[in-house]
Amino acid sequence: MHWHCSYSGVWDAATRNHGDQRLSAHLNNCLRLKGDKNATRTHRAAPSLREGLKSTGKGRSYRGPLSGVLRLTTAECRDYKAPPAELADVPLPDADRGSVVDLFCGIGGLSHGFVLEGFDVRAGVDVDETCRFAYETNNLATFYEKDIEYLDGGWINSLFVPDTPRILVGCAPCQPFSPYTRRSGEDRAPEWCLLEHFGRIVREAQPEIVSMENVPRLAIADEGRLFEGFLADLDGYEVWAKVVDCADYGVPQMRSRLVVLASRIGPIELEEPTHGANRRRTVRQAIGQLPPIEAGQSCEEDALHRASRLSDQNLKRIKAATPGGTWRDWPDQSLVAECHRKHSGRFYNNVYGRMSWDDLAPTITTQCYGFGNGRFGHPAQDRAISLREAALLQTFPPDYALQPPDNQPVIAHAARWIGNAVPVELSRAVARSVAAVTTCAEVSKAVRPAREAE
Repeated sequence: MHWHCSYSGVWDAATRNHGDQRLSAHLNNCLRLKGDKNATRTHRAAPSLREGLKSTGKGRSYRGPLSGVLRLTTAECRDYKAPPAELADVPLPDADRGSVVDLFCGIGGLSHGFVLEGFDVRAGVDVDETCRFAYETNNLATFYEKDIEYLDGGWINSLFVPDTPRILVGCAPCQPFSPYTRRSGEDRAPEWCLLEHFGRIVREAQPEIVSMENVPRLAIADEGRLFEGFLADLDGYEVWAKVVDCADYGVPQMRSRLVVLASRIGPIELEEPTHGANRRRTVRQAIGQLPPIEAGQSCEEDALHRASRLSDQNLKRIKAATPGGTWRDWPDQSLVAECHRKHSGRFYNNVYGRMSWDDLAPTITTQCYGFGNGRFGHPAQDRAISLREAALLQTFPPDYALQPPDNQPVIAHAARWIGNAVPVELSRAVARSVAAVTTCAEVSKAVRPAREAE
């Protein structure tokens, strides 16, 4: 098993310094430095890891239950027919690039990047039925409400288009590994087994390409055993792994992610950054064109451009907040929350803050709709960012639909969908990197014998 791995540092939203050196050390311990002095270094699997390696149609459905969001009965949801999206700017699928199945698909951030790069995305799998409308409508692919624990490689393989490269992608729920939710001394989270089932399905299905994205701390969760186990499931693959800064790929956020690419049909790696330090997209470029709204209101033309309400106290706080500042800067310190006046709360500066127009946004989380949940205040308007603004900062297209027309979204539900998604522009970079492998002539001969014989 060949490895291409490097660590670029975890970008810290507060200090903008390279963070957790424990993560850096662990990744380097997993991989033996081969000696390449390039920015992305080539490694071999360390002996301890090697010892643990295991040997190892075009029809579309638009049915979409939306119970819990639209308050429909199960029967009404099952009969709902979601219309195809108006995807005028989306390229037609190119069979040479391959067919894609997305595990833990959510509303389709990872899938949509592949759609925009011309891949035939066939299916998304997730246990959250409320994601069906958004996934199917925007990606023209079938959503399956299934638990990965009960799936096998044979069923996954039945979803791919025959005689095309099979591309299995996924982002297992990251909350158990996230610094926003982890607690010291916490036992092994039950959600961790989802990554293990992802690896099992890879072993059983043996797709030509695998891509996995998650938070950087996945690499050190459970003392590194979980990530090492997933890497072991990629025996027989060329593997590339790196912590990447999403801003380098056009995502206007301070967001670092661990990306793994694996190929059975040739070397693979993520493309070089498309947005250097002088080309990074800003908050202004992402959301500056949207019409102004007030807290608790929504835009008549776009139901997703909706902001949560503010209490009278939080309205005073956001009026006192300055872009890029903290609650420490407020002229009236009586506005400071009681918990932040205590010694234990003095270091929680990244709440009750505004974004800056000409800078990156903070990491968009599932709580991005609340002014008190982070630096989620609008740069100029006295409110938290809207759901549409959060989606744009996650680089979803401006017309990405999360619910049928004329249905008002439940803010907490929609924010969860958006915050859990893979940024679309990062997904596009992954898709282009996969296409560089799947479209080469040697792959065409090896993977598509039936079609080439016609």
